[in-house]
Amino acid sequence: MKVISLNVNGIKQAAERGFFDWMVRQNPDVVCLQDIQVDERSLNDSVFFPPGFNTYFFDSMEDPNTAGVAIYCKGMPKAIMTGMGFPECDFEGRYIQADFENVSIGSFLTPHGSNHETTLQEHKYRFMEGLKNHLIKTRRKRREFIFCGTANVARSPIDVSSWFVNQRNSGFLPEERKWINEIFNELEYIDAFRQVNKQDKQYTWWPDYERAWKLDEGGRLDYQITTPKLKHLIQGGSVYKGQRFADHAPLIMEYNID
Repeated sequence: MKVISLNVNGIKQAAERGFFDWMVRQNPDVVCLQDIQVDERSLNDSVFFPPGFNTYFFDSMEDPNTAGVAIYCKGMPKAIMTGMGFPECDFEGRYIQADFENVSIGSFLTPHGSNHETTLQEHKYRFMEGLKNHLIKTRRKRREFIFCGTANVARSPIDVSSWFVNQRNSGFLPEERKWINEIFNELEYIDAFRQVNKQDKQYTWWPDYERAWKLDEGGRLDYQITTPKLKHLIQGGSVYKGQRFADHAPLIMEYNID
């Protein structure tokens, strides 16, 4: 099973940059998108609904031009679930899940924080706490899961450029790194990409200007997080940098799952 996840920073912009043509050529089984920034009803062009894919969206109820997530999949899901049961997620369109025969795959979007706006950082922390509680509940279920999306947190020094300076910035604050490492340590979830790739500078996000992209100054803010039993079914992973569809890059993972 090939699973691709990407924060598109606006699905219409990504389409204009050729994302869907690229996606179809990749022949994935499941594609999880974040930050689609659109009301599904406004997607009238067939480019957003490529043949052979079942398509599901979860828009923000507060402002459809912000946040939002989507799942594209070759196989027909047994069920689609939206939300995680807390306001910062459910009202803002930050989680959608497709249940298949052998695995459930979700697309999640953590809010941006801020070094200057306390309310934005507090909003991010509330979402992070809600997501962690959801992951705790998920560990009690008799199903396997892959959670794909933007955590907006770099896990360790090898996951962010200028790590020492960035310890003072949202996205690499000590509290944020503690949270994400609790997910992988105490809760025993698997960082799928790091399971197969230990190299540094494997970034998935760069500031939206050419200098950072050219110098490769960014952070690994996007993840595929699996339940422990899937650990040995992870076959490969890569960050695609051949084209820029957004300020994030596609994360491509291969699993030995039918």
